[in-house]
Amino acid sequence: MEFNEDIANCADLVRRGDPDRFLAIMSAPVTKRGALFIIYAFNLEVVRAPWVTQEPIISEMRLQWWLDSIEEIYEGKTIRRHQVVTPLAELICTQDLPRDLFDNLIKARRWDIYKEPHAHAFAFEDYIMSTSGNLIALACLSIGMPISDIKNAKEYGFGDGIARLFVAIPTLESMQRYPLIDGRAEAISALANSSLIRMNNVSFSDSSGIYALRTAWLAKKTLKLVAKEPMQVANGISSSTEFYKKILLLAKTFSKTF
Repeated sequence: MEFNEDIANCADLVRRGDPDRFLAIMSAPVTKRGALFIIYAFNLEVVRAPWVTQEPIISEMRLQWWLDSIEEIYEGKTIRRHQVVTPLAELICTQDLPRDLFDNLIKARRWDIYKEPHAHAFAFEDYIMSTSGNLIALACLSIGMPISDIKNAKEYGFGDGIARLFVAIPTLESMQRYPLIDGRAEAISALANSSLIRMNNVSFSDSSGIYALRTAWLAKKTLKLVAKEPMQVANGISSSTEFYKKILLLAKTFSKTF
């Protein structure tokens, strides 16, 4: 996509609100960055919706606004002018992105509004797959990944979602959100291991999704750490230094891997 003012605004949103993914996107060719900035700016707006107020009804309204915006795009209605919706509408049309990935991602975020834990393991998995799995799939499709690879993209995104959740646990619990079904050390270690296996087992028909998959560049390191030291999840996982992260990203960039 042509890098215009709308995409520049999306890039700035990601830079300020999701700096690690911003760095990963900047490692992609210029021609791929616009689509990725749009997808991750959309995600950032949706992720924030449940947290900007203490009033559940207002959070519900914010998420419904996004559902309505997606509906307008797909039904060919007049598109509301918005710094993310406007370029997203063009990207959806250009890349023929599946509507259900957007709808399910937005609806899943309703869980973030309330303090009830997930009802069971299936609900937890569905939440991670609908949010992080769908997000990576949309990012990959937005830069040309074949639709036939969507399942593997979701699997890779699932692992990234679990890794990010592990990092966020102390903050979530301070807000009385308890996303893990089983908080025992052995269960956390097993979840990290199984998520890492899922990431390692994916394969793709071509390399078109590499730059989107690279936005999960820190996930495997986190999962390996948690598998060995699960109690770090409760205590807070130390972030990698900026120097280490940039070296790791540079290595993946030169090797053209994710």
